[in-house]
Amino acid sequence: MLVIIYPFKLFSVSHITAILLTLVGILFLFLVRNKIGHKGKRVLKICLIASLFLSELTFQLWYLIKGEWTIETNLPFQLCSLSIYLCVIMLLTKSYRLFEVTYFASMAGALIAMITPELFYGFPHIRYFQFFIAHAAIILSAFYMIWMERFHVRFTSVLRAFISLNAIAVVVYFIDRVTGANYMFLAHKPYNLSPIDYLGPYPWYLLSLEFVAFFVFLLLYLPFFLYNKR
Repeated sequence: MLVIIYPFKLFSVSHITAILLTLVGILFLFLVRNKIGHKGKRVLKICLIASLFLSELTFQLWYLIKGEWTIETNLPFQLCSLSIYLCVIMLLTKSYRLFEVTYFASMAGALIAMITPELFYGFPHIRYFQFFIAHAAIILSAFYMIWMERFHVRFTSVLRAFISLNAIAVVVYFIDRVTGANYMFLAHKPYNLSPIDYLGPYPWYLLSLEFVAFFVFLLLYLPFFLYNKR
C-alpha cells in the first residue's frame, strides 16, 4: 500500500496560500501594466516561459527517477499539460489565434485545477510546487498577453476556443482508448474530489462538461464584453 508522507488536503493552509500567491501575481501584472518598459516585459516573459518549461521538466523527471513514468500518466494530453505547451508557443510567437484558445481553454482548466486539484502530494513535496507553479504560470501567461501585449477577445473567440477544445478532446479520447489512460478525464472521473462528481455518471458527465465549459467561457468573456460596452 502506497504511503504518502505529505498528503494533499483540499483548502488546507498550503492550498489557500498557493491560490493567494497566484492572485498576488495577477494583481502585480495589473499594477505594472502601464509602467513597465520593453526590457521589463521581456524579463516577465522569460520568467513565465522558464516557469512553464521547468514545471513540465520537473514533472517528467520526477516520474522517471521514481521509475513510474508511463504513457497512461505522462503524455502531455491533460488539458493543463497541453496548456503549458500552448502558453510557451503563444508567448514566443505572440499568436492571437493561439491566445484565443489559450485564454479560454487553458484559463478555465487551470482555474478549476487550482481550486480542486487532482493532486495527492501536499507541501513541501516537490509535486506540490510543480503543480501550483505550472497552473499559476498558465493563468499569468494569459493575463500577460492581455495587459502587456494588449490582446483582447471577442464573442467569436469564445466559439473558436470551444470548437478547438472539442476538436482536441476528440483526438485525446482516441488516445485514451488506445493507451488505457484518462487524459482530460474522458474515460472516468478524477480520483480526487472535483466538480465533475456533481455532473452525473459516465458518460453523461461528458455532456454536462460541455455546458459547464461553455458557461465558464462566457464568464471569462464577460469582462471584455463589459469593457467594450463601456
